[in-house]
Amino acid sequence: MHQLADPALAARLLGVGADALIDGGDAGPAIPRDGTVLGALFESLVTLSVRVYAQANEARVSHLRTRAGEQEVDLIVERADGRVVALEVKLSALIDDRDVRHLHWLAEQIGPNLLDAAVITTGPEAYRRADGIGVIPAALLTA
Repeated sequence: MHQLADPALAARLLGVGADALIDGGDAGPAIPRDGTVLGALFESLVTLSVRVYAQANEARVSHLRTRAGEQEVDLIVERADGRVVALEVKLSALIDDRDVRHLHWLAEQIGPNLLDAAVITTGPEAYRRADGIGVIPAALLTA
């Protein structure tokens, strides 16, 4: 996973302006696997924030994708003891079962080594789903 230091820099380098990103018009080069450019930039912004907070807590941040690409978790925050928090990043305010399927898969794989799992969204409020997965607006990410 490659992230520039600031997603605004990436948008500028791609020649993509705010109007194109928000209106969904010609938003620059297509990113077939990752969806929209706005989605990729949102994921970069969240990744930047999570990396800063993880570093302050002496944790490591990585990305998980199985060899065949069938399972993928956007961010894995790992403590020195190997226990992790798994995060998905979604450019949406509404989260459904499909959005959390990889988090459930990871929980089955590593059991108690998964401290928590959440989806970072564009929504207005934080809550915990009935299945235990947290839903956190990106605006609430703080150190």
